[in-house]
Amino acid sequence: MDSRIEPSPLPGTTPDAITISSVNLSLGEGAARVHILKDVSLRVASGEAIGLIGPSGSGKSTLLMVMAGLERPDSGEVVVNGTAFNALNEDGLARFRGRHVGIVFQSFHLIPTMTALENVSVPLELAGHPDPAGRAAEELDAVGLGHRLHHYPTQLSGGEQQRVALARALAPDPAILVADEPTGNLDEATGQQIVDLLFAQHAERNMTLVLVTHDSGLAQRCDRVVRLRSGRIDSTTTARQRTNSAALG
Repeated sequence: MDSRIEPSPLPGTTPDAITISSVNLSLGEGAARVHILKDVSLRVASGEAIGLIGPSGSGKSTLLMVMAGLERPDSGEVVVNGTAFNALNEDGLARFRGRHVGIVFQSFHLIPTMTALENVSVPLELAGHPDPAGRAAEELDAVGLGHRLHHYPTQLSGGEQQRVALARALAPDPAILVADEPTGNLDEATGQQIVDLLFAQHAERNMTLVLVTHDSGLAQRCDRVVRLRSGRIDSTTTARQRTNSAALG
């Protein structure tokens, strides 16, 4: 598929939550500079779940970072929830992320000197929430950690730490949740629990979900699967297309 042709959201799921238009991005300096994203265009509808898959180095994590405003493209346009990133400076981007985008990484990125409650409270305090601790406690309870509020990251298992990270991402009630290999540091059983929780929260809150994964089975749980190869969108398939293909096969 030509990456300049925008793979569209599912019918009846507008307006777009994310619009990526002709984005190019290179990283590195001089002879080491690498063209990561090449004329990529993509539209994601509000409430849609998409899985970004592809081999290592295909650009899927970089595309997710562009969507979250953590990487600025060299050219092209990124519009998220009606806001053009080109019009925002770094402080503006940070404020926008704090209100609209929740981020979950493969590494949990918890602050080791803070309890679970304090870790989840941080983005709420930065956003000026009137009761950050109360809201944080609610979110931790929602991910099954209501009994671990005052434990530090070293006192939590890997799965529990990722639950804290998920609660932190969800606490500001973002319209969009992006997750980069959220089960990459977990064993299979624990990873499955995190995935089930992730999709349950997506459905309950009607958030837009963008999930980067190497696991094609996990990606199949999304409304659409977008495959990247060598910095370009190689293909995109919907759940209905996958069902029809399986029936024909």
